[in-house]
Amino acid sequence: MRRRAPGRGTITTAVPARLDRLPWSSWHWMIVIGLGTVWILDGLEVTVVGNIASRLSEPGSGLAITDAQVTGLGAALYVAGACSGALFFGWLTDRFGRKKLFLITLAVYLAATAMTALSFSAWWFFLFRFLTGFGIGGEYAAINSAIDELIPSRYRGRVDLIINGSYWLGAMGGALLSVVALDTGIFPKDVGWRVTFALGVVLGLVILFVRRQVPESPRWMFIHGREEGAEQLLDDLERQVEEDTGEQLPPPGRSITIEQRESVGFVEIARTLFRAYPKRAVLGFALFVGQAFLYNAITFGFSSILVRFFAVSSGATGYFFAVIAFGNFLGPLLLGRFFDTVGRRKMIAGTYVLSGVLLFVTAWLFSQGRLGATTMTACWCVVLFFASAGASSAYLTVTSPPRCRPDRPGRARPRPRRRHRRGEPAPGGVRHPGPDRYSMTISNGMLPRVALE
Repeated sequence: MRRRAPGRGTITTAVPARLDRLPWSSWHWMIVIGLGTVWILDGLEVTVVGNIASRLSEPGSGLAITDAQVTGLGAALYVAGACSGALFFGWLTDRFGRKKLFLITLAVYLAATAMTALSFSAWWFFLFRFLTGFGIGGEYAAINSAIDELIPSRYRGRVDLIINGSYWLGAMGGALLSVVALDTGIFPKDVGWRVTFALGVVLGLVILFVRRQVPESPRWMFIHGREEGAEQLLDDLERQVEEDTGEQLPPPGRSITIEQRESVGFVEIARTLFRAYPKRAVLGFALFVGQAFLYNAITFGFSSILVRFFAVSSGATGYFFAVIAFGNFLGPLLLGRFFDTVGRRKMIAGTYVLSGVLLFVTAWLFSQGRLGATTMTACWCVVLFFASAGASSAYLTVTSPPRCRPDRPGRARPRPRRRHRRGEPAPGGVRHPGPDRYSMTISNGMLPRVALE
């Protein structure tokens, strides 16, 4: 299945073809559950903070903090931590492997979330929001690379889209969890919001138990000179799949020849992006920035808008956000097939333009005072139904060129691992303009300006 090519550091292998020929099995479900659930954690994290912001600012919460600080500075630090974590752990992932890092990054997330639940001061809360984001960003770098490398290519697009959508399952869970946790009839005012973070830790521990069974990526192994281990892992996996299905696997496709290396540096990644894929890189940057501004602004600030402008109780905002999250989940689920039948270019452009127009109409109605809490939620639900489908498909289209591109017949060069994923912070620096600026506008209580922002 493998042979050394003339010259040091090159190898001909059929490992990618052997992985791609596998039928869907219980092993793949373990990969999805053990690794893909990071999106549920992220959705839970972001939603919980957005929904408890108003409660944290109330007297007796145990923290001297304002809702603008929670949804502005706190959110910006979370995004900055995620961006830093993606870069730092992404580099480590290329050097030391996927498995070691996706255990470490989850441990960082668990520790930081637990410490957030114990917050006694604003500076403590902000510090561990940054570190929580740092762990989540590292999760993106390690987890999504592993998923792309372990899932067969014919299933990869659908699996990625479903995993992206699971973010909103976490958001729905976080929204409904906040309703229970913020009920002062069940938990005291200074305890309920801490419970929401503690339950995130419990979910993370369950995921950690499953994740321990996930193997190292065979693709990473043969690229880094561990081809014997990759071959042995695949031999065992193929034997397991044949026992589960009762059928013999077909012969693998053609082999590829690659140059083995220790790691891929940031300079090489930048060179690949802007020399080989300049238009794709610019388009991806634009889509990430637009998506991050829209989603982070709405996600982190929705609870504060409901409380400040519509007099909704801080303990009831979770019901409204659960509706928005459900609309986001349905978008990719119901519209996903049209991106393959109608065409991705038409559907991406159409969903982005339509969601922008609908958002402008919603802003105008809001500025005129014609919306209530329920109608505002319905409008945003429709906007994000289209935006979520467009953003998910756009991300997959922009960031998923062929895994290997031909060099000459029988030879291929590996494409450097990408480190930015949908839901991960788009470039924007420490104080991300979406949540930070938007929260300041909300806190000033200026309705027309909120609509314009």
